[in-house]
Amino acid sequence: MPYDLKLFTGNSNLTLAREMAEYLETPLADVEIKTFADGETFVKYAENIRGADVFIVQSTNSPARNLLELFLLIDAARKASAKRVTAVIPYYGYSRQDRKDQPRVSISSKLMADLITKSGANRVITMDLHAAQIQGFFDIPVDHLYSSIAFTAHFKRMHIPNLVIVAPDVGSIRMARAYSKRLGAGLAMIDKRRPEPNAVEVMNIIGEVEGKNVLLLDDMVDTAGTLCEAARAVKEQGAVCVFAAATHCLLSGPAVDRLQASPIERLIVTNTIEIPPEKRFPGLEIVSVGHIFAEALRRTHNEESISSLFD
Repeated sequence: MPYDLKLFTGNSNLTLAREMAEYLETPLADVEIKTFADGETFVKYAENIRGADVFIVQSTNSPARNLLELFLLIDAARKASAKRVTAVIPYYGYSRQDRKDQPRVSISSKLMADLITKSGANRVITMDLHAAQIQGFFDIPVDHLYSSIAFTAHFKRMHIPNLVIVAPDVGSIRMARAYSKRLGAGLAMIDKRRPEPNAVEVMNIIGEVEGKNVLLLDDMVDTAGTLCEAARAVKEQGAVCVFAAATHCLLSGPAVDRLQASPIERLIVTNTIEIPPEKRFPGLEIVSVGHIFAEALRRTHNEESISSLFD
């Protein structure tokens, strides 16, 4: 190895960071993160990182403190003379505002890219961005990982007969088509209208779901409005069993109640976001992507190809 690999983590997803450390057979390095009485965040690396290859694991979901921790950890690493600083962001928050589709709005995903770069990151590793073009918002290299490795293997182990992959909206049709091909399943799509943010009105279903087992696929589940309305729509059209899967599990507001009241028998998600106990329910199943991130870190450190990981 060219220089020492040092793996650090903020507070947003300690469980995933520990999985990565175990896979890499390296301990999580020591960093002090504390909060002053007025809410100000303080970070300090508790060991020498001069000349080290530093990887900082931090998802940027709510609260905003997670973002601030990431910026401060990157800045402190640069000022401590780390050889290279890689921001490992399993869930890239503020990604939904990726274009100016109405007057007087912020393109927050571009702003976050600028702040991460300005903080001093040399590289970013992330997974299943809400929009692939966000990679172009960065002026530093971005390795975009895919949960499909973990999900595809999991779905195959489920042995679901008469399976149809359903995209709950137009934006997820490309991902649904890829899973349909890998799993040898049918493909359908839901045409929907969103009258306002976090509100969904299902219009019609394009494709055959009657008498089929349906797997709804999306990149994230936030308030679960999209998934639950889509589940009801396919059920009304004669679907036998309805499953759903999403990479990033936010479960905001009424999401848990909606999911438990919906026809969705099982929601399968990854651990890119730490899911607290109060948001877990019997129908929730978590698939780990720790090994994917850890292998990407190992290859980055050794200057090996990451794209070949997905061939």
